[in-house]
Amino acid sequence: MVFRGRTVVAFILLSMFASSIMTLTIVNPSIFAAAKKEGGAATAEGKGLNNKDLNKIATTYQLIENKFLSQIDHDKIVNGAINGMLATLEDPFTVYMDQTEAKQFDENITSSFQGIGAEVALEDGKVMIVAPIKGTPAEKAGLHANDILLSVNGEKLENVTLNQAIMKIRGPKGTQAKLEVMRPGVSDVIQLIVVRDDIDVETVYSEMLPGNIGKIEIRQFSSNTAPRFKEELAALEGKGMKGLIIDVRNDPGGLLQSVVQIVEPFVPKGKTILQIENRKGTREETKSENGSGKTYPVTVLINKGSASASEILAGALHDSVGSDLVGDTTYGKGTVQVTFQDEMGDGSNIKMTVYKWLTPNGTWIHKKGIAPTIPVEQPAYFKVAPLSKKETLKLDSNNEDVKNLQVMLQGLGLNPERTDGYYSEKTAQAVKSFQRANGLTTTGEVDVETANKLERAILAAIRDPKNDLQLKTAIETVQKSIK
Repeated sequence: MVFRGRTVVAFILLSMFASSIMTLTIVNPSIFAAAKKEGGAATAEGKGLNNKDLNKIATTYQLIENKFLSQIDHDKIVNGAINGMLATLEDPFTVYMDQTEAKQFDENITSSFQGIGAEVALEDGKVMIVAPIKGTPAEKAGLHANDILLSVNGEKLENVTLNQAIMKIRGPKGTQAKLEVMRPGVSDVIQLIVVRDDIDVETVYSEMLPGNIGKIEIRQFSSNTAPRFKEELAALEGKGMKGLIIDVRNDPGGLLQSVVQIVEPFVPKGKTILQIENRKGTREETKSENGSGKTYPVTVLINKGSASASEILAGALHDSVGSDLVGDTTYGKGTVQVTFQDEMGDGSNIKMTVYKWLTPNGTWIHKKGIAPTIPVEQPAYFKVAPLSKKETLKLDSNNEDVKNLQVMLQGLGLNPERTDGYYSEKTAQAVKSFQRANGLTTTGEVDVETANKLERAILAAIRDPKNDLQLKTAIETVQKSIK
């Protein structure tokens, strides 16, 4: 933690990216002064380590160093001991970062990075996708929220720490990450190739929709997000905006300070933005200090990839402003982590869960998420798995690939008449129609070339706003509320 005058600035994590680790920052002297105290070797509540404990640890190290069959790596053993202690907490968000990982952590708070562009978490020992960031290689390759990563370039992701998994996933621009993915509801393992790239540091995108309805999409909450949001909001208001949609779908979170700054102008002064609760059950509120509210209606777009800071935004605008939430139930990340780097003393870092955060109404959304006030499911093809391309799909094939093919064809307006995974004559006719329209040899069979074009076509359909049922509903909701 960093002290500036009398203010304690604690770095709080709510989200981790496969290519970057974003930090949450909040200013709250009383509660974070307590966090600093709790970060020591022992508190009044704990026993600390006595001489017997220290001797056992030292003896174990000496036995390994002097007796183990192979030569050992000192740092690896020490780091392993720290990871072992943290692992007993059974908390996926409490992790140790060695000097290299901690340095990357600091650099990635404000700078651009290279990788696949997805947030990951460790759930029950499995590396899970929280959300692919919109427009990144992860989204383009077809990764979905809740996908489980089994391996990267042949390296299994079993019995690894979250940081070790991140180091395997990330990499230089242009290199490939060959992923084995397990997806809920899909029986076969999915093979994906993601080409790593620069992850855009621009996090805010805005446009004016028909009827003077403004839309601002936030892809991450980084250090530049709040000022960029302010700029785009002012520009839309200057054009006569009558209502606003804030889109945080597949936004895995970021800086808490950023989301507080974004939300505050919408929340009237004195109203709560969020609450923080410590291990004793003591709660403190972060209130709007300068907000005046807005005269126009605000609606928030959410889905299962909306996590941490995105959920804070949704909860604050719903509870303290009365905004409608449109889409799917959010991810459900309701804990707060504090990093302890100064305490480690050697450039390494421990990120530890220290608090809960709650919505203004006192709801803890952890592992439950925030339910939309207006639930809207996207079309089935928005969730379709990429084709494995292990074999040519043809008449009488019957497998998961054919089922996904049929969902794609249906989404493209080419009716296969069934989506049960059996390659019927009607499915073949739909494939022929697609092949004719795309300059392919009209075989009625799906080889690699046809599969690739189908996937590009379905991705284009997913990105086309006219197919976005959640956005359409949000627009209708705002229109009804415009005075």
